[in-house]
Amino acid sequence: MKIEQIYTGCLAQGAYYIESNGEVAIIDPLREVEPYLKRAKADNATIKYIFETHFHADFVSGHVSLSKATGAPIVFGPNASTTFDSIIAKDLQEFKLGEITIVVLHTPGHTLESTTYLLRDKNGKDHAIFSGDTLFLGDVGRPDLAQKSADMTKEDLAGILFDSLRTKIMPLADDVIVYPAHGAGSACGKNMMKETVDTLGNQKQMNYALRADMTKAEFVKEVTDGLAPPPKYFPLNVKMNKEGYDDIDIIQDRGTTPLPPDEFEVLANETSAIVLDVRHQSDYVKEHIPRSIFIGLDGSFAPWVGDLIADVKQSILLVTPEGREKEAVTRLSRVGFDKTVGVLKGGIEAWKAAGKEVDSLRSISAEDAKKEIASNKAPVFDVRKVAEYQSEHLVDVHSTPLSELNDHLAAFPSEETFYVHCAGGYRSVIAASILKSRGIHNLVDIAGGFAAMRKAEMDITNYVCPSTL
Repeated sequence: MKIEQIYTGCLAQGAYYIESNGEVAIIDPLREVEPYLKRAKADNATIKYIFETHFHADFVSGHVSLSKATGAPIVFGPNASTTFDSIIAKDLQEFKLGEITIVVLHTPGHTLESTTYLLRDKNGKDHAIFSGDTLFLGDVGRPDLAQKSADMTKEDLAGILFDSLRTKIMPLADDVIVYPAHGAGSACGKNMMKETVDTLGNQKQMNYALRADMTKAEFVKEVTDGLAPPPKYFPLNVKMNKEGYDDIDIIQDRGTTPLPPDEFEVLANETSAIVLDVRHQSDYVKEHIPRSIFIGLDGSFAPWVGDLIADVKQSILLVTPEGREKEAVTRLSRVGFDKTVGVLKGGIEAWKAAGKEVDSLRSISAEDAKKEIASNKAPVFDVRKVAEYQSEHLVDVHSTPLSELNDHLAAFPSEETFYVHCAGGYRSVIAASILKSRGIHNLVDIAGGFAAMRKAEMDITNYVCPSTL
């Protein structure tokens, strides 16, 4: 038996490759399915099943494409409904895979179709669970994503999740291995651990949601308290996962079309396409196409695109580092953004050589910012998450989280110079690019963000542990 976790850091997502005696199951595959096909070929094995733990909201799964490529059926748990052929399994239904068995444990709560897959070894011993978004390490799945479609409150769903955990998962042995669908950084939970594999016994000790003496009322309160609004693209990804999508090869071929500067400019000016610059933030700061939006590939690229652009049907034109065109299109497609219509051929250098206008962003060190702010008393805006701000922030700073930036536009001065910062310099440049695209140019980025500001000994509030907030 072989179990391989295929972890994608930018999505904080774990897919799983399970092989036994020449037969393979894939759980929650990414949209690009070639890696799974290559693994099976290398093992001289056949992909027999594709298991989905639920309808994912934060990414587009590869289940439809993988089934098309292999003929393997797609398996969902009870209450699922798809427009494509799939097996809607019953609770406790068993699927044989080589010498092992995969058992369906219906564990609703995160969503009503949420299912945990229990793997039993060739001797019939419970070996591992693939818990999807039902159980994370250190947390559980948020219960507010399915409430609209289920006509239930998040409290109703949290109560159902409480029952699922205590009737289906907690009775399992402590040595059972937990393989979750997400780790720290995912918007599908609140406080996940950085580890991506653990034992159930350790989770019973470490995970607040699995406390043995916890009442349902306590669970509901703790699970629902402090939930940030879900990213706006989540319902659109759910729809794609229920109804299907184009193969990624089609998306890549169209999205990586090289466009000379003149053609690129015409499309940018005459269509509703967003110009998305995915280079490093230092390159964007130095020079960029006017009104382009920066979201760099070397950060949490896809989730920020989903949260800030939101509409997966939005047409996108790309400015990329040389050689990373396909990567950018692929990562966009993982979160459902399939309407990339081309890439600037030759990059920003070709744009300048063609005599096109460029813009820049004023970005200064924390040491210089300290001096300037003391001198001109200009306002400072912190675009980190609310929890980051609450735990520690610059004295007299304004909290304007990046994910809610569009709701805070009226807070920014129209003429007076102001400063923007985040934790390390990535999110502040995203924020600055959005503000500039809306005609707000009287801003200055603080390079290096809060970490640099601390080092420069700027006036910072006393630290408060996030767990006490």
